[in-house]
Amino acid sequence: MKNKYLLAFCIAVIGITSTAWFAHAQQLTEAVIDHRAKLLRELEGIEGEIKQFETQIEGKQKEAASLQRDINILDSKITKTKLEIRALDLTIQTLQGKIVEKEKSITSIVQKVDREKLSLAESLRTLAEYDEISLLESMLAYEKMSDFLGDIESLDTVQESLQESFVVLRTTKKEEEVARDEFVDRRQEQSEVRALQLLERKQLEVQEKERRDILKATKGKESEYKKLVSDRQKNAATIRTQLFLLQGSPSIPFEKAVEYAEKASKKTGVRPAFILGVIGQESALGSNVGQCNLSTSSESKKWRAIMKPSRDHAPYLRITATLGLNPDTMPLSCPMSVGWGGAMGPAQFIPSTWEIYAPKVAAATGHNPPNPWTPEDAFMASAIYLGELGANARAGEHTAAAKYFAGGNWRSSLGRAYGNQVLVKVEKYQSQIDLIRGIVVR
Repeated sequence: MKNKYLLAFCIAVIGITSTAWFAHAQQLTEAVIDHRAKLLRELEGIEGEIKQFETQIEGKQKEAASLQRDINILDSKITKTKLEIRALDLTIQTLQGKIVEKEKSITSIVQKVDREKLSLAESLRTLAEYDEISLLESMLAYEKMSDFLGDIESLDTVQESLQESFVVLRTTKKEEEVARDEFVDRRQEQSEVRALQLLERKQLEVQEKERRDILKATKGKESEYKKLVSDRQKNAATIRTQLFLLQGSPSIPFEKAVEYAEKASKKTGVRPAFILGVIGQESALGSNVGQCNLSTSSESKKWRAIMKPSRDHAPYLRITATLGLNPDTMPLSCPMSVGWGGAMGPAQFIPSTWEIYAPKVAAATGHNPPNPWTPEDAFMASAIYLGELGANARAGEHTAAAKYFAGGNWRSSLGRAYGNQVLVKVEKYQSQIDLIRGIVVR
């Protein structure tokens, strides 16, 4: 009788525990679905903001293009004005040279007049001396009358020549002064034009600076908008990554993958994120279980050609026969560049290894016979195997992953690389599980 009550109590406890676990799993599944929907809404909002910012950037770029065009025009005007000022400077320098030449010419004329005035004065003194001497004395002073008359004629000629020279010099001096004054006027005129050109250039430079300041401000706004776009794009990328992780595969949605991983974890002590990481690495959570041995495959990709005959042919035929499956159409992994293929299902077990673990999987899941292509059985098989390899402690996860892939060659660079890739995925899955669990708790 006591045994009967005890049995009833145990059944009740198991029922309560199962109900609680089922409720938790159901909450987790609902939380994943709700979280995925929330992320999609958030992603949609961010993408809308990105479009708005891109429109604003486009507007700013148009403003910048217009301002840049104005600046280019002003630059051309300033360059033109500088060239005109340079031309005026050269003209003023030329006029200044001509003025100096005329000044020299006028000075030379004045000096010549002064010299000729001295000559005229000398001839006048000579005439004065003749006037003081009587005509008789003057004549007696010469031996010949012709000499006396010659000197008188020479003095008259000098005086006439000097008088004519004075007239010419005065005329020439007047002409040179008129030319000089014209050059001075032209120089003054060109200097005034140059001053106006300088003023225009300064005004253009002020306008150019104003537009450059506006352009700088506009480009600053554009860079601000671009930074906002970049931030939003980073947020969108983060959300897409989460959605990708939450997506799972067509055969194993993420919420189901988490459910299977947690079931396997309870049986083996291997953390769910690590189970997800390994199966994510092996088959992308069941989305790629192999492209060989399909109905469309060539003979070179059929199971007899890709599996190691002595090791896997017989186990494969036994597994498919027990499950009632066609061995010629089940998807299998293709060989890598070296070695054999023929791995089965999401966990990618080769037939000979699956036969070893099938009884353990059946005991854990209650599925007898277990199916390597069924997600729940595949997750459980992977967890059991990883637990035996030491993955029930975090310190042993890397080694367990390397052995899962490379077997006895787990210390090779290939085995270590595989372990590293798995642990990267594990961290991503762990962050998602922690997030979802936080949602369930709230």
